[in-house]
Amino acid sequence: MSKRKIVITQNLKPEYIEEIKNSAPEWDVIVSKEPAVWQEHAKDAEIIAGWKASLEDDCLGEGSKLKWLQTWSAGVDSLPLDKFNTKNTILTSANGVHAYPISETIFALMLGLTRKIHTYVKNQQTKTWHHGHISLEMHEKTVGIIGVGEIGKETAKIAKAFGMTVMGVRHSGKPAEFIDEMYTPDQLNQLLPKCDYVVVTLPLTKETHRLFGADQFKQMKPSSFFINIGRGEIVVEEELLAALQDGIIAGAGLDVFETEPLSTDSPLWEMDNVIITPHTSGATEYYNKRVIENIFIPNLKAYLAGKTPDINLVNYQKGY
Repeated sequence: MSKRKIVITQNLKPEYIEEIKNSAPEWDVIVSKEPAVWQEHAKDAEIIAGWKASLEDDCLGEGSKLKWLQTWSAGVDSLPLDKFNTKNTILTSANGVHAYPISETIFALMLGLTRKIHTYVKNQQTKTWHHGHISLEMHEKTVGIIGVGEIGKETAKIAKAFGMTVMGVRHSGKPAEFIDEMYTPDQLNQLLPKCDYVVVTLPLTKETHRLFGADQFKQMKPSSFFINIGRGEIVVEEELLAALQDGIIAGAGLDVFETEPLSTDSPLWEMDNVIITPHTSGATEYYNKRVIENIFIPNLKAYLAGKTPDINLVNYQKGY
């Protein structure tokens, strides 16, 4: 009888591979970022960690043995969710891996815009000694966190160190530590006028698609800053651009865009009140360590015990 298979489409340190093999000693474990190594095993894999578009034919077609997919990303909006749902595939994400690096990026963007760090970097390149008209502080201001998951919670905790008032939006509306006021999505426009910073950490779903447009930006203070590290499609980009050009809002820190890479023709590149990062807010030296040790290994042990992996189990109806 052939062994059951786990395919991991990432390069891992030997100690992580050994830990996985020790957890599933009777299984074949194939680990590599190179498709040439794992492609022939894909159709026979019962467990796959790390989704690739090239896996779809083998893993979602007839004869596939796939029962559980562990993604290597927090977002699952790019996956063929309907097909996975139809095949009753267990789907777990890497949600939570990014809480530290993304919350750090959020504050880097907030601080950069507030203290005009990006302006000074440009001045340094031209050896220009100029004040930059800096005046703003972050301390004791109000931040609205749109999406209070693990990233939102960590962001709220850091905000409290700045003495900030923290407002949050989440589907349940349930209170959370470090959040002074919690709102539901239908109350978004009530929250926006109160905020000096609006931070979007939402996943992309049918409900969040193009959630932020001209109406939302008009609700915000002219002095407020907009930060998006969720997904680009949550924002109507041309309406954000207009809000920035017309002074409806003061500035933006953007890690995600409707189309990526961001076109070189986009006016966003040249705007003095915008800081752009190339969808890298979640990058961290500890990424694989957290996926393996905090999510995959505990989920794998549950699966081998005949249980459904429940860490970051994706709800197909919600889309996350």
